[in-house]
Amino acid sequence: MQIAIDGPAGSGKSTVAKKIAEKLNIIYIDTGAMYRAITLKLKDIDKKFYEEACNNTNIEFINNKIFLDGKDVSSQIRSEEISKLTSDISKIDFVRKKLVSIQKEIADKNSVVMEGRDITTVVLPDADYKFYLNASPEIRAKRRTLQLKEKGLNADYKEIIRDIKKRDNNDIKRENSPLKVADDAIVIDSSNLTAEESIEKILSYIR
Repeated sequence: MQIAIDGPAGSGKSTVAKKIAEKLNIIYIDTGAMYRAITLKLKDIDKKFYEEACNNTNIEFINNKIFLDGKDVSSQIRSEEISKLTSDISKIDFVRKKLVSIQKEIADKNSVVMEGRDITTVVLPDADYKFYLNASPEIRAKRRTLQLKEKGLNADYKEIIRDIKKRDNNDIKRENSPLKVADDAIVIDSSNLTAEESIEKILSYIR
């Protein structure tokens, strides 16, 4: 079974997808984490070596943790620095091709809940269930600010909402696999829903 969930940054895709995978006892794939992982690898090397480094990259999920070339980078990829850089790295054609090929391979071999920006349109266009999870930029910025503060990190709401709007613009306007609502996707606005309510809504369609 393939469940595909798309949506903008901070719409709650990761939380929702992870819980649905748990409830259905299938594999959860956070494709955004994969782009963050490749960004972590590329951020300190010369751009002329990007493609070679990308082709020699191994990314896998083990027990809901993401491993980059055999190393657990689950915490490292959540920094604000990586958040800001990922949008630009994800626009690179060979980066997307590499990660999409890994994503398709995983989904061909397993039942999955996969979430990202282009899952319903590019990675799993024939998925059994397709959803687009949305929320206003203001709500998404508030959620992100709260998440960072709960982790004891500095969080500036104005800076976060500015970054979210920039990422939305980059994701929607990029030439390669832009963020958009698939014609047959079910749209769910989570602005006024709790995570549990969003999860239940999606599960009601699957049931």
